[in-house]
Amino acid sequence: MSELKQIGIISLGVMGQRMLARMMEHPRVRAVVAWDPNPAVVADVRKNYPALEIAATPAEVIATPGLKGLYIASPPASHLDYAHQGFDAGLAVFCEKPLTVDFAAGRKAIARIEAEGLRSAVNFSLGSSPGLAAMAAAVRDGSIGEPKHVEIELAFDRWPRTWQSAAGRWLSERAEGGFSREVLSHFVFVLQRALGKAAVVEAKPDYPADGVGAERALSARLDAGGVPVAIEARVGGSHPDFNRMTLTGSAGAIELHDWFGLRRRRGEGAWVDEGTAQSNRQVGQAAQLDQLAAMTGGRAHTLPSFAEALAVQETIEAILQRR
Repeated sequence: MSELKQIGIISLGVMGQRMLARMMEHPRVRAVVAWDPNPAVVADVRKNYPALEIAATPAEVIATPGLKGLYIASPPASHLDYAHQGFDAGLAVFCEKPLTVDFAAGRKAIARIEAEGLRSAVNFSLGSSPGLAAMAAAVRDGSIGEPKHVEIELAFDRWPRTWQSAAGRWLSERAEGGFSREVLSHFVFVLQRALGKAAVVEAKPDYPADGVGAERALSARLDAGGVPVAIEARVGGSHPDFNRMTLTGSAGAIELHDWFGLRRRRGEGAWVDEGTAQSNRQVGQAAQLDQLAAMTGGRAHTLPSFAEALAVQETIEAILQRR
């Protein structure tokens, strides 16, 4: 049996706790130490995971003997600092997205990773999903014909979503938060892995007048490898908490919906589901941690790289800056 990879976690917000729960059930990766600045959060985590060591500082997490990897789930502005500390300690680094909005710092981190052969990846939830695999394969093998256009539609009942309320104000603010960075980025990642880097042709983000709040709606047109892409997203409306990404080709179409839902259409025929959103989620999440174990062990993996994550963020920021 392969070695159990011990992982440290920085920040136990919503994403940190979700990843913690998954790691505690996986046969090859295991969270053994964590840190969070909120005493109430720490107290709750201690109740649920009494065997988890709680560190006094992020540096103490990173210095834990026997640690093989570091998962960073703190707010975006701190990602690269913690990543470099992890690299300095010889750890594999798995970081939440967005990677950064400081592109110069991001490029320096990527240059270091490439120069030193460092183990690193970024958490895009669809990165190991059946949906991404199917969409990328459809482009490669021509099973839906020549790609003609892509449509991405997102809607949210409110932003931040109710379950994100404990994550902090930054999610609702323009500087680091907003649904484009948090949710649209996942679908831009799928788009760019399947079709190549996207160029922003037109974008109209709608911001509140206070100059602080994140976008409330967005309409954009992109070009990805010569394929036109239409994006429509909004907070409120008739389809709360809805997401859909459809790639239409000359001989059919493939669609991701409700995050992990997957369906395909041959020609002009009826849509046919491939698995369910829940079953595909389970497959994708298990595969992601399998890939994390491979990356942490220095083996080949398919997790999104820092370079891919920065390319996604460049596209997202270009969309948000257009008016």
